Amino acid sequence: MAIEIKAPTYPESVQEGTVATWHKNAGDTVARDELVVDIETDKVVLEVVASASGTLTEVLKNEGDIVLSNEVIARIEEGAVEASAPAASVSEEPKVQVSSDQSEALVNPAAKKLAEERGIDLAQVKGSGKGGRITKEDVVNFSSSIAPAAPTTSPSTSAEEVIGAGERVERRVPMTRMRSRIAERLLEVTQTTASLTTFNEVDMSAVMGLRKSYQDEFVKTHNGTRLGFMGFFVKAAVESLKRFPLVNASIDGTDVVYHGYQDIGVAVSTERGLVVPVLRNAENMSLATIENSIGNYAGKARDGKLTIEEMTGGTFTITNGGVYGSLLSTPIINPPQTAILGMHSIQQRPVAIDGEVVIRPIMNLALSYDHRLIDGKDAVQFLVTIKQLIEDPAKILLEI
Repeated sequence: MAIEIKAPTYPESVQEGTVATWHKNAGDTVARDELVVDIETDKVVLEVVASASGTLTEVLKNEGDIVLSNEVIARIEEGAVEASAPAASVSEEPKVQVSSDQSEALVNPAAKKLAEERGIDLAQVKGSGKGGRITKEDVVNFSSSIAPAAPTTSPSTSAEEVIGAGERVERRVPMTRMRSRIAERLLEVTQTTASLTTFNEVDMSAVMGLRKSYQDEFVKTHNGTRLGFMGFFVKAAVESLKRFPLVNASIDGTDVVYHGYQDIGVAVSTERGLVVPVLRNAENMSLATIENSIGNYAGKARDGKLTIEEMTGGTFTITNGGVYGSLLSTPIINPPQTAILGMHSIQQRPVAIDGEVVIRPIMNLALSYDHRLIDGKDAVQFLVTIKQLIEDPAKILLEI
């Protein structure tokens, strides 16, 4: 009996996807719940597995083709698959010998295929997945860490085109759907919002003193979760949003939608682009819960395991360019939100306090906001409130 393999049901925020990688070809046998194909959307890569054991008889969508929600992409002729067949494929294909004194490690099919295309010896790649499994991201990170060499892409790889002109080599690679969508959204924001940015600086002495005094105890109490800066900024943003609900609102046509909750998006950079997982109901989270959630999101983002639901929504966004050394920037609003907070690197600077010049750790803050909804006065007061809460963290606890 023929079984249809369909694309997943996309949420309302995702219109379509693209077939990224087929892990099985027509005529191959597949086992139930075995990975068959990856579908890339503008947010995440979705893994589609076989719904039954049998033979993949027909592939209806090629790599690079656009796929709509629930569209049929392949068919399986259902039938019993010998127990030895899947076992053999698992033990022979996805496993490689890592070293002479180390047992074999599993390799994801996508990682194996990418390694073959790039001419990478999987024995040299360290797996970051469960049980030492080598993921596609591990191969990408390994290839970017080695010195550039002559292109080893096989002739059958049509995704990229190498153009040589003497010794001046150019490589043309089509944009991923995610990068293309990011470009569209950023351009749309600049054309459809009245974006303006206000700046301030914050003395990080108090927060850095708290971290130094309580870091070890915090880690011990909260099972290894470290106390970072982002937790303080999320708490300060939540308190500030309560005081300035307009910054937490959004525009829907000619209506203003006020949100009675604070869902804070935290921008995370990945190999595939910038993603913004959301801390839902951040107003109910403790510092430890915030830091632990951000750490989990960062790990899932690196492994490409964030779900669409985890990146959908959000009423306000925080981005930290300081981890890359950024001193000052004007962050772009993440629609339909109306404001975004940008953090930057901390530098020791001379400042005047009580008539004396002292050296303090100073961070620049930037708040980009949609002037259609938020006036300059509200934006400035909102940013000043965050500054005051960070410089005196006790106010966060006391809500004053």
